[in-house]
Amino acid sequence: MKNNVTMKEIAKEVGVSSVTVSKALNDKEGVSEELKTTIKKVAKEMGYRFNTAARSIKDGLSYNIGVIIPERYTNVVQSFYMHFYQSISKALENAGYYGILHILSAQDEESQNLPRTYMEQKIDGYIVLGQIHKPYIKKLKTIELPIVFMDFYDEHSDITAVTTDNFFGAYEITNYLFHHGHRDIAFVGNIYSTSSIQDRFLGYYKSLLEHGIKLDDTFILSDRDEHGTLTEIQLPEGKLPTAFVCNCDQVAHLLVGKLKNLGYQIPSDFSVVGFDNDIFATITDPKLTTIEVDIKEMAQTAVTFIHEKIKGKPDIGGRVQIKANIVYRDSVKSLQNKVEI
Repeated sequence: MKNNVTMKEIAKEVGVSSVTVSKALNDKEGVSEELKTTIKKVAKEMGYRFNTAARSIKDGLSYNIGVIIPERYTNVVQSFYMHFYQSISKALENAGYYGILHILSAQDEESQNLPRTYMEQKIDGYIVLGQIHKPYIKKLKTIELPIVFMDFYDEHSDITAVTTDNFFGAYEITNYLFHHGHRDIAFVGNIYSTSSIQDRFLGYYKSLLEHGIKLDDTFILSDRDEHGTLTEIQLPEGKLPTAFVCNCDQVAHLLVGKLKNLGYQIPSDFSVVGFDNDIFATITDPKLTTIEVDIKEMAQTAVTFIHEKIKGKPDIGGRVQIKANIVYRDSVKSLQNKVEI
């Protein structure tokens, strides 16, 4: 790879003028976002050295974005959000930023301590990945920096939130169980824990309503405590469901393990579905039918929003939902009274 690549050489490679390359690399107006992305990609592949120090002095920006993840989502067995962070970091790099990861400890969240990156003025904005407590949200709103929520939202609709379409995903996968003859279907998840779990429960509930099934409170099974720590799943006493809609693949994995320890077989005795399509969906035996979350699209959307906020574009707030799809595997059994929907 050649050293000291010039803008003129990049322009020749892309087939544009040096002025266009300069505008693109410095995020100036007059160049489409698609062309900017192409030019930055080619520049990176050619080994162009971005002078971020000079650019920071000129623009008054650090070109660093803080990515806050609550500590409770980062333990050894919960890799989903770290996978998310990898996609965010890559999308930030493609947009000319660096991602700085901040693991928000339970103590700092409780005490409402802001990250050092803010105190030391090292960042231009924050992407918050994973539900944080309301008092900490209020604290973040005081810092007057661009903020984007990822994978959750709350009553502060003025903060842009990027989520998967939790409601429709859970609605579709519950419909899938009805299509295969199931009518006694439980939901596994603490519906008071996060906005994502709440929306997945509401999608499940809508499917029940449309199929004329009354909600049975004993079929709502909690999976975690008020701090978000996973707990033992307690099966309902008496009548058992034939299928379980789990709020995430990790919980589905744990439920399958519990049922097997009790002597049951999946899906012969119970059908189990998940949500996320993460590693737990494929290490579970049998592999889980689940909802696939489009992590790359969510990350790119969040980075686009934070970039626009930093550049001073009007912040419309609100929530953007990214479509999710069912991935069909081996954890669902069709009952004899299979019905059409």
